[in-house]
Amino acid sequence: MFSIRAYGQSNPGLKRANNEDAFLVRPDMSLFAVADGMGGAAAGEVASQIFMDTALEVFSAHSNPSEKEMSQWVQEVFRQANERILQYAMENPHHQGLGCTAELITFFDQIYVLGHVGDSRVYLLRNKLLKQLTRDHSFLQEQIDQGLLTPEEAKHHSMRHVILRAVGIDDTLALDLLRGKVFSGDLFLLCSDGLTDMVQDSEIQNILLSSLRLDQKGEALIDIAKSAGGKDNITVVLCEVIESP
Repeated sequence: MFSIRAYGQSNPGLKRANNEDAFLVRPDMSLFAVADGMGGAAAGEVASQIFMDTALEVFSAHSNPSEKEMSQWVQEVFRQANERILQYAMENPHHQGLGCTAELITFFDQIYVLGHVGDSRVYLLRNKLLKQLTRDHSFLQEQIDQGLLTPEEAKHHSMRHVILRAVGIDDTLALDLLRGKVFSGDLFLLCSDGLTDMVQDSEIQNILLSSLRLDQKGEALIDIAKSAGGKDNITVVLCEVIESP
């Protein structure tokens, strides 16, 4: 059996007046999430908070799940959050266009279940190698997949913030749902693009491989993104898999 040691932190960065990101770290509910709001005029932070409130509500209503039920809960969080953000936009027309990217991961026995929409990311450090588990739902990722741009060209492209999927934008939400086994020592990183736009994957890997405590690793990721310019809000959630005695 495994337990999860976790840490989360969010920082507005150096250029933004407000923080539209939100996160959840609830080991007691096996619930960990990051959302990056969009829409401006404070609407983005409303969308990301709606997502977090929905996640807490859905997971609080259940206990002792099966693996199948955990997958259903993750899907239900995204479905309900999508509906609630759309409803909020209808009732508050001056916030029309608000939405959020979102990452939500939960653990059951020796399995993880991950829901992903947008260009926030989830990484897994396993056996000293960092792997990106999610695929960005972005215009530039489509261009990369088609061989029209290299990843390096995409990093400096004027359309690098154009995303193709977000929670609260369309009536129908296409959700990426991923599952996999967990092993002792696995380290999952959920983060907003305020980190990955500023920091290379190799730099992230070096910090996660360091001998720092989990909270210090989270703080170091925030600091390196700020040192690189801190152009956006920066949010990280770390989930470390610990073998229970």
